[in-house]
Amino acid sequence: MKKVVLAYSGGLDTSCAVRWLKEQGYEVICFVADLGQGLGSGEDFGAIEERALSAGASKVYIKDLQDEFVEDFILPALKANAIYEGKYLLATALGRPLIAKYLVQIAHKEKADTVAHGCTGKGNDQVRFEVSTGILDPALNIIAPVRVWEFKSREEEIEYAQMYNIPIDVSKKKPYSIDRNIWGISIEAGVLENLETEPPEDAYLITKSPTHVSTYPKYIEVYFQGGVPKKIDGKAYKLTALISHLNEIGGLHGVGRTDLVENRLVGIKSREIYEAPAATILYTAHKELESLVLDRELMHFKEIASLKYSELVYYGLWFSHLKTSLDAFVNSTQKFVTGSIKLKLFKGSCVPVARKSSFSLYKKELSTYGKEDKFNQQLAEGFIKIWGMPYQR
Repeated sequence: MKKVVLAYSGGLDTSCAVRWLKEQGYEVICFVADLGQGLGSGEDFGAIEERALSAGASKVYIKDLQDEFVEDFILPALKANAIYEGKYLLATALGRPLIAKYLVQIAHKEKADTVAHGCTGKGNDQVRFEVSTGILDPALNIIAPVRVWEFKSREEEIEYAQMYNIPIDVSKKKPYSIDRNIWGISIEAGVLENLETEPPEDAYLITKSPTHVSTYPKYIEVYFQGGVPKKIDGKAYKLTALISHLNEIGGLHGVGRTDLVENRLVGIKSREIYEAPAATILYTAHKELESLVLDRELMHFKEIASLKYSELVYYGLWFSHLKTSLDAFVNSTQKFVTGSIKLKLFKGSCVPVARKSSFSLYKKELSTYGKEDKFNQQLAEGFIKIWGMPYQR
């Protein structure tokens, strides 16, 4: 019998895909990647395994990849200040190449010549999985059941799952499509497809509504060393634990919600809502620290590199030569990104309020308008004349 390794999430699409692939004559081996989606959510990987087996899988691999995800995927993106279209901190996009890496490894181990995923033909994840797989092993075949099967809606998939007694965590009343990992949550479908409708509170999983959080602000101080977050309020954390802690703190104060109509890679616009408390806090702090320690030209050029970096991640080109080359540039910029940023979390906002670094390029004696001023203002006239010279006719 032909073997296929399926990237299995335990959700509606992949649960139906297990049964459907088996009906096509495949032995289905499922791979479940733990990227931190279970932290604080009560995610039961034992139940996910049972769900895959009940749907018809012959074997289920479950791998805890949280540390690898954080160190090798999230951290490089954080150093790059990668944010797509100014709002999306790329949680799902960062997880896909790591999942593809292990899909390929398991396919080799099981001597399978085919891998599969549960992505739709409208989405970005199909590109991320297939391009990454193609780069890592172009000889593997790829099947995308959702692109070719007979179901025309999520409601039909729900009926199919119920017909085969596949337990699923979705209903026709709340048909959201959710992808979750330690860096954030992506939520789409259902009532969110109506652009005139405000996202209902039941769509959010880890953030409190800003209107229902504390009337008092929460102050936290994040310390970075070489661009890597190391401490919160003076206490050292392992990076995975640090992100989890910030997810909890940020979520309690409504930080990290985003409602975005984004440009998908396939050419359509779609509405997604995101929750990313820790990502929002760390992105804000890291970018603020860079503004303190990077010189103007480097900082401005890095903005350009950050935009391209975010596009490469979003477009599924994590393993591309350009992205690898940008990593080398980004890492070279982090030498002096050491110091602390104090942030105020209040009713959904995350605002830097204090900064400190031994590599700071800020000089009070040059910036002040007080009596300590050492800036020679008489030099400004000559500077302006020389600066404006090329533009005079």
